[in-house]
Amino acid sequence: MSAGEDRVCWLCGRPFATRIQWHHPVPRSKKGRTTVPVHPICHKTIHANFTNAELARIGDAPELIRAKPEIAKFVRWISTRPPDFHAPTRT
Repeated sequence: MSAGEDRVCWLCGRPFATRIQWHHPVPRSKKGRTTVPVHPICHKTIHANFTNAELARIGDAPELIRAKPEIAKFVRWISTRPPDFHAPTRT
C-alpha cells in the first residue's frame, strides 16, 4: 500500500499519489495540535488565502474554508487534475 492510498486530501477530497503534507487546521502558533493530510498545492492555497488567526477561528471545518469563493474555484479546478499535480500558487 502506498503512503496515501488510504487517505484523501482534507481540502479537495482527491486521493494521494506520493506527496502528502500535514496541515494544522488550527495553526501551531495558536495552540493547534492535530494535523490533516493535504496535497502540497492545497496546503499552499490554504495559507495563501487565510491568516493564522482566520484559520484558528475556522478550526477543523474544511467546508468553511471551501465556502470562500477563491477556494471554491480552486477546488473545482483542482478536482480535474491528477493527485500529484503541482502548479505555482497565486498569493
